Amino acid sequence: MTYSFQTIIIAFGLTLFAGLSTGVGSALAFYTKQTNKKFLSASLGFSAGVMIYVSMIEIFAKAKDALEVVLGPSKGYLVTTLAFFGGIALIGIIDKFVPSFENPHELRDVGDLEDAHEKSDLLRMGMFSALAIAIHNFPEGLATFTAAIQDPTLGVSIAIAIAIHNIPEGIAVSVPLYYATGDKRKAFRLSFLSGLSEPIGAIIGFFILKSFMTETTFGVIFAGVAGIMVYISLDELLPTAEKYGEHHIAIWGLISGMMVMAGSLVMFS
Repeated sequence: MTYSFQTIIIAFGLTLFAGLSTGVGSALAFYTKQTNKKFLSASLGFSAGVMIYVSMIEIFAKAKDALEVVLGPSKGYLVTTLAFFGGIALIGIIDKFVPSFENPHELRDVGDLEDAHEKSDLLRMGMFSALAIAIHNFPEGLATFTAAIQDPTLGVSIAIAIAIHNIPEGIAVSVPLYYATGDKRKAFRLSFLSGLSEPIGAIIGFFILKSFMTETTFGVIFAGVAGIMVYISLDELLPTAEKYGEHHIAIWGLISGMMVMAGSLVMFS
């Protein structure tokens, strides 16, 4: 499968946008005294709704169609299903073996953090947060890029959803680093750099896979991407949305995200 230079640039730009949104989280942590937790909860739920709906309705279906052309209806469906759960297994393994970072919902408001821990503990937590987020963002970058290179309109929706998801990750890195070092620039820079693993994941994935990108390879990768996105939504986005706000705010955000994604797919189909 061949792609135009313009398509590749658009896909990379969307992936870069999604990854660097961690810097937005850093800025919000530094320049707002208190997070609007209800809005953040609704936004995270919305992001989860977009990602779950598009994964199950659009990405899985496209992967299945591609594989059925090559392998036939029965075998194509089976391989799509196996690849979907393979994607879940992959991101689950990464999640298992990467040091867990302190989620932003476990952090108190910025003004309350000054005496929360010793500076050395905060510095360690912030550095591990940056490392964990960088590793977690790598497959997200491949997922965003793969979707965008196949369908730029679809890529925009996924990039926005992942960008929303990355904002609280930026908070999780920058807040402890800032209170450990007292240096806003250093905290912002490390948070910003942790998001760069997303476009790096896209570049590495593309150059490794492009030489043997067939319909079968595309179908398997796309189904795996759907699994990765569903896992991220259920393991990170929804629990964080629940912790930030009321249960029903997160759920209505989820449903709204699904409705907006459904509407955009109908409009551009």
